[in-house]
Amino acid sequence: MERKPAIVVLGTFDSKGEEHLFLKRRIEQRGFRTLTVHVGTKGPSPFTPDFDVFREIGCASEGKPVDRDSAINAALSHGRRLLLQCHEKGEVLGVISAGGGTGTHLSTGIMRVLPLGIPKVMVSTVASRDMSGIVGTKDITMIHSVSDILGVNSILGEILDRAAGAVCGMAKSDWKPAMVKKRIGLTMFGFITKAAEQAKSRLEALGYEVIAFHANGTGGMAMEELAREGRFAGILDLATHEFADEFKQGYCRGIGPERLRPISGAGVPRLVVPGGMDCAVLEFTRDTVPDEYRDRKIFFYDFRSGIRLTAEESRVLAGRMAERLNGHPPSVKVLIPTEGWSEADRAGGPLYDPPTSRAFVTELRGKLDPGIDLREVHAHINDDSFAQVAARVMHEMITLFLAPPQNP
Repeated sequence: MERKPAIVVLGTFDSKGEEHLFLKRRIEQRGFRTLTVHVGTKGPSPFTPDFDVFREIGCASEGKPVDRDSAINAALSHGRRLLLQCHEKGEVLGVISAGGGTGTHLSTGIMRVLPLGIPKVMVSTVASRDMSGIVGTKDITMIHSVSDILGVNSILGEILDRAAGAVCGMAKSDWKPAMVKKRIGLTMFGFITKAAEQAKSRLEALGYEVIAFHANGTGGMAMEELAREGRFAGILDLATHEFADEFKQGYCRGIGPERLRPISGAGVPRLVVPGGMDCAVLEFTRDTVPDEYRDRKIFFYDFRSGIRLTAEESRVLAGRMAERLNGHPPSVKVLIPTEGWSEADRAGGPLYDPPTSRAFVTELRGKLDPGIDLREVHAHINDDSFAQVAARVMHEMITLFLAPPQNP
């Protein structure tokens, strides 16, 4: 008999059993079935869970010492397989957990295997800290527990109950777009907002849905992840600025090894533009310029500032980008706006430096596979004329990729 889909209550029941049992009951009282998964590594669950990772990975073996780090890694690996199997069987409506530092690490590390759209809720004592490494590229909802998690009391009970209500509400979501169109992933960031808006408008006029991603490190990686899930007909990589910030450890760093790599087996055409590659964005103001950058062209704009890259830095970045793009030449084209790559990189702007931009383009052209078309457009990246060309080339690439193979 096929089981009704459920909300998974996942956590370290050995230390947070009372709290997870409370979540289970509050979810069931709202009319949802639950599946409980114990991923603690210190001891057994105080109640019988539906799945007991603690026992399955051998932590319960008598007289068998278990290294904490090894146990946590085993729980992560086993828990991910288990949750993915349940999802593939259509049993998962959503997942919820509550925990401290270790519990948050374990539970979010496991729930990240679920795809976009499956509700993921984490009540955490550390939710007020930097969660970039915890949330990553996933749609995880973090809820600060405010109080520590040590038994259900009048304060924590209210927070846990609202979290239970949140995951139930998310699980009931049934919104669908009125029309499903071919999607294009688009990277953007502040200095090329106008370019992104114009490209989006042009592509929408051609019948596409455009999904924008903030090129802040995580945004680019989220786009890559969704592309590997088959979500896009094409990628307009308008803002490759993340590479500059990764190189200089800037504000938008954090790209991973998959950024700009070919989408294996998916055949996703990618049009690449050096949007924002004129500068790296660092956290300093005109009053706190580091000594090493005092002789640079600088664009001051808030608590961050853009520093003009040098010709040598630009050549290094061009080589790194070429190495990644060369992985699958048939799916890649490069479009270069010759009049500037950001709002600060234009004639009269604080970062305008044509010789340095030319050093990047020359190096990129020399390092790219000959099969990759690199085209220059005599316009600024934020000009509508550039958006018009970019939209047309993107459309041509998608049309070619989707065309049925010709009979010999």
